[in-house]
Amino acid sequence: MQLQFYKYQGTGNDFVLIDNRSNFFPKENTQHIAHLCDRRFGIGGDGLILLENDPVTDFKMVYYNSDGNQSSMCGNGGRCLVAFAKKLQVIENKATFIATDGLHHATIDDDGLVSLQMIDVDAVKVSTDHVFLDTGSPHHVQLVDDLENYNIKENGAAIRYGDLYEKAGSNINFVKQIDDATFSMRTYERGVEDETLSCGTGATAVAIAMNVIGKTNATSIDLNVEGGKLVVSFDKGEGKFTNVFLKGPAEFVFKGTIII
Repeated sequence: MQLQFYKYQGTGNDFVLIDNRSNFFPKENTQHIAHLCDRRFGIGGDGLILLENDPVTDFKMVYYNSDGNQSSMCGNGGRCLVAFAKKLQVIENKATFIATDGLHHATIDDDGLVSLQMIDVDAVKVSTDHVFLDTGSPHHVQLVDDLENYNIKENGAAIRYGDLYEKAGSNINFVKQIDDATFSMRTYERGVEDETLSCGTGATAVAIAMNVIGKTNATSIDLNVEGGKLVVSFDKGEGKFTNVFLKGPAEFVFKGTIII
């Protein structure tokens, strides 16, 4: 079968995007999905996303990790899908869509900056050396001293596969504070099983975690990721974070066809 695909990236988090509104894509074939995401034998990407019809919203997001398995919410992937939907003329500058974690609202401006509403967060677990929360995907957040030289893959994998999170695992974020409202971060992503250049749900988790533990009082926080910059904003009240938005660029890279 000849497959038309589109490649998008959001701060270096890159995805294979497919218009599956006709439901032609063989979603049950995890090997095909993993092959498409393979950087040597396929197209290459941190994940694969299908844009599908939805009876209530503008479209449905179906997300797969690069290992071929369907996964939890991907923030940068969601932002890229909004840009893709605009390219397909499914939307203009506003979107509502359904994903595995529920309903999302988004806007995209003329410069390609996408602001995506994330889920509300009301459960943040603070431990001695880390914070754990779910922002659509599970995230471990930990401050480290030498972020630039920290072995993300080795240390991230040790925590991801360790006793703390057992079989389900977690995404692992390592963080350094820059100023009152700016943090640098690097992320080990489960499903990719390596460091990625950016993680949207991870950036959201870092921003909320740093607010919870008192590293910042800001409700709009700048995140330096390896692939660029993201902004996370939210409203905070009575232990709950609402109106959580992830904002950053989502860029079309190229399109093509491949035989699967």
